[in-house]
This record gives sequence, structure tokens and C-alpha cells, in this order.
Amino acid sequence: MVTKQFSGSPEEQADLRRADSLAREIFSDVANKWALLIIEALGERTLRFVEVRGEVEGISHKMLTQNLRMLERNGLVERTVYPTVPPRVEYTLTEPGRALRKTVDTMCDWTHRYLGHIEESRRGFDG
Repeated sequence: MVTKQFSGSPEEQADLRRADSLAREIFSDVANKWALLIIEALGERTLRFVEVRGEVEGISHKMLTQNLRMLERNGLVERTVYPTVPPRVEYTLTEPGRALRKTVDTMCDWTHRYLGHIEESRRGFDG
């Protein structure tokens, strides 16, 4: 994983409209379907890797690993390794991750509310 060096003021780095902003990179990281589903799956729980995979239908081992690492790198997920044989690894949301989950929950609520409208609109558009 390559770490970019960002320059500029904190205001510039928080501006999603700027192509070189850190905020845009973070938004790109967390706004992918797998990251959102992992955040939702973890919720208020601590889960092992296989448990997270069981909660996120369709995710491959590789994609789950990549997304958990990205979420950990961004400080949204905490990874705890226990010195057992085989090693036991658990994942839990950090405080910023739990705060982001509130936004994810709102997006899920929006989806449930407007799913019928979107399906109807798609049928009309595609028909």
C-alpha cells in the first residue's frame, strides 16, 4: 500500500472538490460497497475474520483482507491478534468507525425507503 504525502492546509485537505485532497482519498476508500458492508456487519460487535466473511455475502477472502486492512489503516477498524495456535484475530470498529456506521445506517434506511421507487424508475427508463 502506497502512502501519499499531502500538502496544503487542513481546509484544503478536507475539500472533496480538490482532486489532490486527503478527504477525497478517504471518501474513495470508505465509500466502496465492501467497506460499507463490513462497517455495517461489525456494528457494535467484535468479530473474527470468518465471522465477518459470513456476514458479508459474496465477498472473497482477498477483498475482505484488503478492505479490513484499508479500514484499519484509516483508523476505522481495530485488529487484535491473540497469541494462540492457530492465531485468533478479531476486528471491531473504533470510535470514528462507529460514528461512520451511523451514516451507513442512514444510507441503509434511505435504500429501504426508496428501493421500490428506484426499481420502478429503472423499469421505466430501461423499458
